[in-house]
Amino acid sequence: MRLGVLCSGGKDSLYACGCAMRKDEVACLIGIRARNPESYMFHTPNVHLVTLQAEAAGLPLVDVETSGEKEKELGDLERALGFAQEQHRIEGVVTGAILSVYQATRIQKICNRLDLWCFNPLWHTDQEKYLESLIGQGFRVILSGVFAAPFDETWLGREIDPAMIDELRSISQKWRISLTGEGGEFETLVLDAPFFSKRIRILEAAHEYANHNGVIHVTRAVVEDK
Repeated sequence: MRLGVLCSGGKDSLYACGCAMRKDEVACLIGIRARNPESYMFHTPNVHLVTLQAEAAGLPLVDVETSGEKEKELGDLERALGFAQEQHRIEGVVTGAILSVYQATRIQKICNRLDLWCFNPLWHTDQEKYLESLIGQGFRVILSGVFAAPFDETWLGREIDPAMIDELRSISQKWRISLTGEGGEFETLVLDAPFFSKRIRILEAAHEYANHNGVIHVTRAVVEDK
């Protein structure tokens, strides 16, 4: 089956992409660039770097912009999936949804209208095992945004490794937050993946942080040989 992967640039969508590649053909990545940083549907920090991730993975990219207005942005998502059907003959869509019923149900409804299969390989996964698998498989992932206590500015740009997973486990238990950031506590950026033939290197970036809310704005990055 030919699949298109909804790709935000973060760990969940690209890990899901890797899962899909084991059994099916990934025909393209589908990136949605929301102008509204408060979009209900779409990850926004550094989503422009999906272009480089598609290059690193050797996959074509369907790139669509949306205003990011609640519910109206669903029309832009449907338009993007329609483009992927026409241009890359996809038969299904892959998402990195873990717990968000809001996102999963809306994507499923669009897929039903377009007669597309919807594949959510991380749905209700064991989050601790997932993070361990992410690192074990060779994904390189940094935190690109933090949006809740107790995350301070020192977390921005940190790479997810076994030590961080231990910290996140303690924070999750104490603060009752999602271990994977699924509740919006943090966002991530993938710099390398096992199915990338090249990797991404950040050349210039700026931090913006206040009151447990912060983002890395990557202004210059390149794709380079591993």
